[in-house]
Amino acid sequence: NVPGPRIRAAGQAISVTGGHGDINGYSPAVMAMFTGKNICNGADDCRRAVRQQIKEGADVIKITATGGVLSNTRAGLEQQFTDDELVAIIETAHSMGRKVTGHAHGKGGIVSALKAGIDSIEHGTYTDDETIALFKEHDAVLVPTVLAGATVTGWVNEPWLPAPSREKAAVVGPLMLDMLRRAHEGGVTVAFGTDTGVSKHGDNAQEFALMVEAGFTPEEAIRAATVVASEHVEMADVIGTITAGKHADIIAVMGDPLQDITELQDVDFVMKGGTVYKQAQ
Repeated sequence: NVPGPRIRAAGQAISVTGGHGDINGYSPAVMAMFTGKNICNGADDCRRAVRQQIKEGADVIKITATGGVLSNTRAGLEQQFTDDELVAIIETAHSMGRKVTGHAHGKGGIVSALKAGIDSIEHGTYTDDETIALFKEHDAVLVPTVLAGATVTGWVNEPWLPAPSREKAAVVGPLMLDMLRRAHEGGVTVAFGTDTGVSKHGDNAQEFALMVEAGFTPEEAIRAATVVASEHVEMADVIGTITAGKHADIIAVMGDPLQDITELQDVDFVMKGGTVYKQAQ
């Protein structure tokens, strides 16, 4: 038994050839070696890719519904699956008991994924009034990852970041805070998420301050990370609230996060499953 987080695993993100989620920026021979079974083209092939991920143990299906910042390609930030491919992916996943979540920046990709019945959108950079209405109509969840946007904004002048990624980071990063403000005001269900791995592991709690800056109360931000997130990942029966019969997964801080949300960036006590792993001396 290795101490660590509880995980709902998505396996490899399903993507189209040359899309965000495929390997890009290397020689054809190298890319051929690293192209996985998660890459699909056409509705039938995308059904196969979903079934393959489920066979290999995926608890949830992740897709890259649009282009992305960190893929080393000038393929834009818009829709990359066709509408029929999206429908095939989502219908197949749902028929096999899996939710589908989609990385999506561009409005067209968000709209097409929501209309196809996707369960959640990660990032949602170009969310507007039309997409807000679709989120609510389809009871979909937004995971805004504003910390990822803030992080890549700080990378736009870094020489180690490939030029296509620098160009996309300069566009996407500054838009995400206002996107979250619009979504919150529009009544979209928001679950806390950070895309950490872009930001540094351990800095995840900085997302709370960004949510408050976007108009959330501290309590709303905390609920997004506990109650709403546990419901979204289908684990509300065992985590998300301090309730008899659930896992005793508890953190504590010295100050009051309802008064200063940044208190959550300095966790003093960690309990998982009733075992204490960190305690202030």
